[in-house]
Amino acid sequence: MTVRTRFAPSPTGFLHIGGARTALFSWAYARRHGGTFILRIEDTDVARSTPEAVQAIIDGMNWLGLAHDEGPFYQMQRMDRYREVIRQMLDAGTAYPCYMSKEELDGLRAEQEAQKEKPRYDGTWRPEPGKTLPAIPAGIEPVIRFRNPSSGVVAWDDQVKGRIEIANAELDDFIIARADGTPTYNFCVVVDDWDMGITHVIRGDDHVNNTPRQINVLQALGATVPLYAHLSMILGDDGQKLSKRHGAVSVMQYDDEGYLPEAVLNYLARLGWSHGDDELFSMAQFVQWFDLDHITASAAQFNTEKLNWLNAQYIKAADNTRLAGEVIRRLQAQGVSTVGAPDLERVIGLYKERVSNLNELADAIHPFCVVVHAPEEVKAQHLNDTARAALATLAAKLAAVDEWVAPKLNAAIKETVAEHGVKMPAVAIPLRVALLGQPQSPSIDQVLEVMGRERVLARLQAA
Repeated sequence: MTVRTRFAPSPTGFLHIGGARTALFSWAYARRHGGTFILRIEDTDVARSTPEAVQAIIDGMNWLGLAHDEGPFYQMQRMDRYREVIRQMLDAGTAYPCYMSKEELDGLRAEQEAQKEKPRYDGTWRPEPGKTLPAIPAGIEPVIRFRNPSSGVVAWDDQVKGRIEIANAELDDFIIARADGTPTYNFCVVVDDWDMGITHVIRGDDHVNNTPRQINVLQALGATVPLYAHLSMILGDDGQKLSKRHGAVSVMQYDDEGYLPEAVLNYLARLGWSHGDDELFSMAQFVQWFDLDHITASAAQFNTEKLNWLNAQYIKAADNTRLAGEVIRRLQAQGVSTVGAPDLERVIGLYKERVSNLNELADAIHPFCVVVHAPEEVKAQHLNDTARAALATLAAKLAAVDEWVAPKLNAAIKETVAEHGVKMPAVAIPLRVALLGQPQSPSIDQVLEVMGRERVLARLQAA
């Protein structure tokens, strides 16, 4: 059997973290088994689906690097196929028209709720041997209902949750096509999975209640039933369900907040799945290790602190040329030009082990590109007359340095410290404030080296 998985988002919003994890697991399972990963856009909710949301989903997938092998397929472009299958089911007697009006349905539901019964369609228009159906009312277009088995159970061995059995008596004859002829979600999904030869459906456990209905339709069509793996929900840092309305959960927002995609992927991989105690691993390793047996059935809790730690590890290991591109993009978005700036890759080398995200890295590099003036209270604290006198001495020594390298710059600083009879911080901290507008930085001699002679002397003179 060739493994075929799919990711089938509804384009009613951005690609959120829960959807991204589903996509990752589906992608990884297909890659692990040399199979095919399909992207399907379930856009039958015309009122809420938008082209912008479709693009947001594709952008998120591209940013994460989760390339699909087939698709994207759009359900709205498959309407003729759905209607063809519905006609076949009507002919086979596995579906039937229902003329019950909305008012009748509302009345039935109210009566059932008053009797403390589960609201459900009562089968008024379900054809049975020897049963006389009501007269077809005028002016009502029928919905099409699936003729669900009336006895027995529908069961499947969920690859995450284990054996699940639902009595067919608990399921009513659900609608597969609305009165205007539009097919419904649970029906479209079945036809898509059948036509596309999906072997493994990996999705969130909010779909568990849909599964028995979909299995029954597949069996009525004589189609092969795929294996199902329902992933537990993701809880936020606060223990509440992670949702589109929960906060900063859009995949692309993580890009905005300075995360590397491989750090997000690594983190998502560990939300509900594990490989021993391994925390930090490449996607190649993940694909090699990934299976459905080690997905936990319990809810996973999002931990921003752990994500930040992972992101810091990936930034440390990242190529400086790549990081420079990320930094330039962020600085340009702030209106900061990097033209004429010091070698950004060298500057990044000083700071990449001190930050946990790319925005912090861009903020650290900002003062190397343009003059950043320290707040007045910082100047008052660190640039007093004594400090300025020491900086003037240092500026003269730096101007005379024959080779602009950290050891010789460090020697000039130490000479200044000795001449003024102060401790190193009394020179190094005012120097940082004068050059960078802040009292902290990496080793000051290395900062001087990468900033360059002309820029350092000009800033000391201006301070």
